[in-house]
Amino acid sequence: MPSHYTFKRFAFTLFAFILMASLSAQDKIYTTSRIIGEAPVIDGKMTETVWESVPWESDFTQQEPYEYAEPSQKTAFKVLFDDNNLYMLVRSYDTEPEKIERRLGRRDNTDGDWVGIGISSYNDKLTAFAFAVNASGVKWDGVVTEDTEYDDTPNPVWYVKTSIDGEGWLAELKIPYSQLRFADMENHIWGFQVMRHLFRKEEFSIWQMIPQESNQWVSAWGELHGINNIKPKKEIELIPYVMGKLETFEKEEGNPFESSGSKWGYNAGLDGKVAISNDFTLNFTVNPDFGQVEADPSEVNLSAFESYFPEKRPFFVEGSNIFNYPLASGDGPFGRDNLFYSRRIGRSPQYDPDLSDDEYAEYPENTTILGAVKLSGKTKNGWSIGVLESLTNEETALIDSLGNRREDPVEPMTNYFNTRVQKDINKGKTSIGGMITATNRFTDHSNFSSLPTAAYTGGVDFVHFWKDKSYRLGFKTTVSHVQGSQEAILDLQEAPQRYFQRPDSHMSVDSTLKTLNGYSGSLNFGKIGGGHWRFGGSAAWNSPGLELNDQGYLRMADFIKQNAWVSYRIWEPFSIFRSLNINMNQWSGWDFSGLNTYSGMNINTRLQFKNYWHFGTGYNLSFREIHRFELRGGPAYWSPGNQNIWINIESDERKKLEVEWSGSHRWGNQDYLTRYHTGLEITYRPIQFLELSLEPSYSFSEKEIQYVEHIEFENDQRYLTSRIKQEMISADIRINLSLTPDLSIQYWGQPFVFSGDYSEFKHMVDPMNSVYKDQFHIYTDDEISFDATNDEYTVDEGGQGTTTFSFDNPDFSFYEFRSNLVIRWEYIPGSTAYLVWSQGRTGDHPDGRFSLSENIDRLIDITPTNVFLLKLSYRLSF
Repeated sequence: MPSHYTFKRFAFTLFAFILMASLSAQDKIYTTSRIIGEAPVIDGKMTETVWESVPWESDFTQQEPYEYAEPSQKTAFKVLFDDNNLYMLVRSYDTEPEKIERRLGRRDNTDGDWVGIGISSYNDKLTAFAFAVNASGVKWDGVVTEDTEYDDTPNPVWYVKTSIDGEGWLAELKIPYSQLRFADMENHIWGFQVMRHLFRKEEFSIWQMIPQESNQWVSAWGELHGINNIKPKKEIELIPYVMGKLETFEKEEGNPFESSGSKWGYNAGLDGKVAISNDFTLNFTVNPDFGQVEADPSEVNLSAFESYFPEKRPFFVEGSNIFNYPLASGDGPFGRDNLFYSRRIGRSPQYDPDLSDDEYAEYPENTTILGAVKLSGKTKNGWSIGVLESLTNEETALIDSLGNRREDPVEPMTNYFNTRVQKDINKGKTSIGGMITATNRFTDHSNFSSLPTAAYTGGVDFVHFWKDKSYRLGFKTTVSHVQGSQEAILDLQEAPQRYFQRPDSHMSVDSTLKTLNGYSGSLNFGKIGGGHWRFGGSAAWNSPGLELNDQGYLRMADFIKQNAWVSYRIWEPFSIFRSLNINMNQWSGWDFSGLNTYSGMNINTRLQFKNYWHFGTGYNLSFREIHRFELRGGPAYWSPGNQNIWINIESDERKKLEVEWSGSHRWGNQDYLTRYHTGLEITYRPIQFLELSLEPSYSFSEKEIQYVEHIEFENDQRYLTSRIKQEMISADIRINLSLTPDLSIQYWGQPFVFSGDYSEFKHMVDPMNSVYKDQFHIYTDDEISFDATNDEYTVDEGGQGTTTFSFDNPDFSFYEFRSNLVIRWEYIPGSTAYLVWSQGRTGDHPDGRFSLSENIDRLIDITPTNVFLLKLSYRLSF
């Protein structure tokens, strides 16, 4: 009898679960009504009777942590519309309203309890507009593309107010149609979703249920019906700005440009947005200024490759997804290769004039952007189009020689053009597209003979999904063409991306070329949804002649790589775990001659406990590697494999005090490498509108080979290397004070100290020897000596009593402090005032021994450079 009863209860439970899942999987429909009479006042109070004309909708389902379960707190919403706006009321019931988390922050940095809505006004199953607000009234908004790709860079103008009462909290929203895009038709059906995040339980519930195993988002939303007889709004938005600034710095005697210790400046410009049709928006900027943007973090780069920094300038950040064209999927050293790297526009000047001892120069820090235009949108037929056109000015350095001044060009006038097109087929299950970039420089002056006159790239991409987007197949191909003088093309052949001059390279340098051509491609396949198991693989290749760095970013050419991966995900809480992910990866690479240059594998896991703590760990195993670029055009050398282990621990982020610690250790076979890194992030929120964070980090490494210098002498040459010990300490300090959702004060500061201590100088004799220490000859005490007076080393190879060559002491310490204090006030929607104070201190010392106290003392002794800036913008809408 008990076993029979247990079976019946199990069968009933299983039937109920299947029924609930099937009902939740159906597309839900909410039908709204037109407002008759007065529209509601957006005050978060729900006092107007007009809200009574539509019913509440409260059928929400929990997605996290327990799928298909009933939410622990009820949520309900209503929707109304008129000729110009969509109105929404969201009631977040809470049986413990005193526990509602009301955190204040800057826009798009919402935290705490929040609600959000998604509107797919094209109803194309791919794109949508998102609007969210937390219980304190802080906005969070953006757009969704390609069904699941979220972009929070747009800042649409919309209105919201919140309030808390004995039943929970209310959010009342008004979204102007000018901030949406939709077709001109009588009756509309829009994709629609409503979401709620209950902070204290990290519970996420949604109106239209979508299981966590799904790789769909917008394509699985419910629908909003009832909107009719509305017209798209073709808004014109103009935002002029004025800016004034004062810069103070250390006086330099004799330097006419820095003799006063201060400098005043001013600027003015215009940003604009024009809805030129129902589908396309034109953004433009004239003489933009980005003085309010946070500085890049400090770093020391001892590799041959260019550092990559993310874009922070608002015009180029907003809507940047459409211009994103990565060459291949994944991360690692090749993950940033892209046809478009917007920081090329307005870059630092590339020519450095030679100055005599009695000459001083005033250089522009960045190239002036005269203007930029960006056209983007999507048609109802599924065509997504983006066009970007920018023009930067010719820049000159002002050079003073004993009172006589001249101008010397340091960067040519340059035009940047970029267009991206994609066509969605079968409701986004298939898409095909392409991208073209063109960079043209006006290089009439001899200073620019080493720069290409023109560079063009083009690519075609294809992706296909099937089985509810659980499987993906993608292909991409790219070509590049660069033209210029023989000097410019020679520089590209000998650049770090290629190093055709390597003595063991399968390529050769051709000094007569005036063009350089290349291509790349990638192919990927994966199971990315449906069930707990995921897997995939990819291959990618960059030909030796590929060049993207005039408008894009390319770290390395001449490689072929492949990788494979498999993962297992558990998102339902079990035992002591809230969620668990396990991943395994394998990779390998070759050059275009077929030489295997690297291979490796790893395993890692990421989990969350039921007490809301996170833990992650991983192990990497890299097999032997052939370094083709480390010797800056010298021979490739072989290194044994290495191993790496890392750990990450995060405390409960719901608490006022949150702590995260990470650590890693890498060690090389045959003792060729050792590296440690540890970092700590402490975040404290003593009150709802104040957040303090401190993020110190320390790293230490020793490796056997570090490039020092290429030395040529008497028909011979040496690629000089050494052992190097590197130590680094830095700390990110942040203070975020949000007085209201529209008024915030943010401070960021970063002290940074680095030392590089070179020893055991050597040169390569047998770089491919599998016994690592037999690859090079270490200079003995009889062969090398140090001249402290001139701070240089002298080498006497073989100890014959004669100087073979000499080189400067490469030891150094670098120390820097950067900070930004930004007061931001959005005094009316879309109009902003900034008050900014930036400070920088930078110095170095020819002592490679690490001493934190000595370097901090040196840093304190440096006279800082301060920039005080006031910027005002005002939004005009027509």
